[in-house]
Amino acid sequence: MHEKHAILMAALVMHQIASADVIVVSRAMKATTIAEIFIESDVIHVEMEIGVSDLDGFRNLMPDEIHERLGHEPVPLQQRLVTFCGEDLVIRADGGAPIAGEIVELLPRTRIRRDEITGEPLPVDEENAELVVFARLAYPLDGHPAHLSIKPPTDPANGFVGATIGFVTYHHGLPINDFRYLGREETLDLDWDDPWHSRFRSRQLRRAFDAPMNVFLYVEPYEVRVEVIVRPLDVQQWIDLGLPDRGTISPEMYSSIQGRVAEFLAENLNLTIDGEPVEPVLDRINFLRRTLRTSTVIDPPEELSVFMAQLGAIFIVPRDQLPQDVELTWELFSERIQAVPGAATDEAGPMPSTLTRDDNVLRWKNFLLNPTVPTMVGVEAPPRRFARLLPTAGWGCVLGLVALLTWGGMRFVRARTVPWPAAAALVVLVVASGALFRAGRATVIDQEQSERIVGTLLHNVYRAFDYRKEGAVYDALARSVTGDLLTQVYLETRRSLELRNQGGAQVKVNDVEVVECRLRPAGGGIGFVVDCRWNVTGSVGHWGHIHQRRNQYNAVVTIRAVDGAWRITGMELISEERL
Repeated sequence: MHEKHAILMAALVMHQIASADVIVVSRAMKATTIAEIFIESDVIHVEMEIGVSDLDGFRNLMPDEIHERLGHEPVPLQQRLVTFCGEDLVIRADGGAPIAGEIVELLPRTRIRRDEITGEPLPVDEENAELVVFARLAYPLDGHPAHLSIKPPTDPANGFVGATIGFVTYHHGLPINDFRYLGREETLDLDWDDPWHSRFRSRQLRRAFDAPMNVFLYVEPYEVRVEVIVRPLDVQQWIDLGLPDRGTISPEMYSSIQGRVAEFLAENLNLTIDGEPVEPVLDRINFLRRTLRTSTVIDPPEELSVFMAQLGAIFIVPRDQLPQDVELTWELFSERIQAVPGAATDEAGPMPSTLTRDDNVLRWKNFLLNPTVPTMVGVEAPPRRFARLLPTAGWGCVLGLVALLTWGGMRFVRARTVPWPAAAALVVLVVASGALFRAGRATVIDQEQSERIVGTLLHNVYRAFDYRKEGAVYDALARSVTGDLLTQVYLETRRSLELRNQGGAQVKVNDVEVVECRLRPAGGGIGFVVDCRWNVTGSVGHWGHIHQRRNQYNAVVTIRAVDGAWRITGMELISEERL
């Protein structure tokens, strides 16, 4: 071993001796030791990041100087490696003798930071970097065993596991389990024809997405949506996708496979709404990457393992109102696909179910006592156009009053009397000017009014996108937006509501909150301009996940009275921020 590696490893041991605190890790991907096991056709590679508190549990794998620093008698590493593979980290094939492994790498390095949910690698945090011992071992395989058993190191004194190990296992690159603790000997059944079906016998070690096919039904007031996730390799048993004897799917094959699978699924979607058969229309189909956090569209296209590749297809049925009963009859079963997980979802949440040959109908019934039907909110009417003339008329009365007093003032003084017509005129002018000024002031939009009007118009803009047909969305938008701005608002709002990495799934807006609205003067016509900041909160059910989104927008908004109603006639977007 290089001298600098020995020095760094010695530092690790000294840190362990000096530190008496035990850190309890609650998530497997945050365990002191991380093990990744890669099963290939002729070899098993085990990669481990061994934390300082687990060094003694892996003492038979440590270099000679580290082994002795831990307080053990000198024994050569090669001799201890035999013990490690035979008694510590033991891998057996088909119940045979422990497989003898060899060390490929053994060195100190910085621990990989991992996502606390998925375990996926994150960018290095130099300030909080942790030094670990990295070990890479190779266990040769003779043939393709039907099953493997994996046993973690145990303390010979009490039989307890001698290290805290979070692990994940891959078969031909496909993860068999999500990150879990390796706390005892576990047995893994291997499917060499299709690693997707390789399984640990313990159900606690099954990965979250282990079904080769899923179906989801979403019911909304203006749309019924069917989403299907399926592996092209499984569809190959019904139609020819050109996949036999292929190890990967190239980007050039995407379009052809997507088209054939979409057509096949469309022919096999037996959907009825309120007892009437309907034919859903394909909205989109994409190759997906699925994790515990989310499912995202693979864009740009990349070469995919034929075993791991999954497609997500979305079919829609536009509606004018919320249905009462929806049924999807599923008939795509095979020897490999005996059960299809699914869910029927409405605003109350998902209702999971598992479809089988004997129970193959995914049902949704309207049990909502008070379903939310998106509606537009009435906007207070602007002042009529003649109201603009009220202040001018008031000043006219004042000028008439001044002229009357100037012209008749001296005459009234000399006569020492005021003729009743003149007195009446004076009274009328005084009363009229006061009334006209008061009425004119009532037509001026104040801060509170502007916030109320802008908030209502923005609410209606987002509500318009609850409709699914483009024509209906435009018609609803035209009640709040006018002129050339209509198309711009349609495109910009549509963009902001789409989860582009989800293949265009649209967020359903739940709340629009005006945070700040500063009034500006507006010249020409009845209207006003505001510097406005507002939050939009929404969610979307998609691929079995519920995505939450909250965005903040800052814009200069111009409001005018158009055809007797307030309309947004101008909008300059300053910023858009994901909260």
